[in-house]
Amino acid sequence: MAPDETTTIADPDDPRLDDYRRLNEQAARRRIERDEFFITEGYVAIDRLIESGHTIRSVVLAPSRVERFRPHLGALADRSVPVFVAERDVIASAIGFDLHRGVLASADRRDHPSVENVAASTRRVAVLEGLNDAENLGAIARAARALGIEAFVTDPTCTDPYSRRTVRVSMGEVLTLPIATTTADRWPSVLDVLHGHGFETWAMTPAADADDLWALDVPERVAVVFGAEGPGLDARTVAAADRRVRIPISADVDSLNVGHAAAITFAAIGRPR
Repeated sequence: MAPDETTTIADPDDPRLDDYRRLNEQAARRRIERDEFFITEGYVAIDRLIESGHTIRSVVLAPSRVERFRPHLGALADRSVPVFVAERDVIASAIGFDLHRGVLASADRRDHPSVENVAASTRRVAVLEGLNDAENLGAIARAARALGIEAFVTDPTCTDPYSRRTVRVSMGEVLTLPIATTTADRWPSVLDVLHGHGFETWAMTPAADADDLWALDVPERVAVVFGAEGPGLDARTVAAADRRVRIPISADVDSLNVGHAAAITFAAIGRPR
């Protein structure tokens, strides 16, 4: 390892660690990050971050993590990304808790594509309304990447797809997905943009009179629409979709976790014909 590939930080108040302050305080993080940057943690998520092409601001490693991270050091040096090494107690003092993974990165956010761009360039899309749980969103993103979903469209009430928890649970896969966001005045009429590009939209619901997922022919272009657990999709969104679709489950079970429901749906629409 070349001597200039990492820089040691011994003071938790060092301003070079400012991107990482108060990581467990959601409101504080929104003020710190605004819409400028986000935090990624863990080896696999940071592997995806590097592959995704986002501009990386810095990386922070505990000394015990440097060897595992060594394959990336040369490429990050070529991109002028500073890699800081700090003892675990220094990192804990800087971020506000003991981070067992000992691997963090900060990266600039990119502009989101438009719904029109997503509609013109994809065939399989997940549309998300009101998802307020970061871990559910992360699980959906991981399943999407594994099962052929090419992009997300999110309503304005969805949780931040680049929150640390979402990125971590997705294993960084959310960073590689195009995500089009919408404004309140365009929701849910934005589904008409997808319709205009040949998409059929499926509003996923547990309603007994909805179409059975396994009985449907999958169109060339399909967008599956999911709502938050509990309230589900707004009635206006259901009305704007082409059809209501359900996953048949045991009558003894009320419903599925939305992350599980999304994975099942993605696998169903991607299955070989």
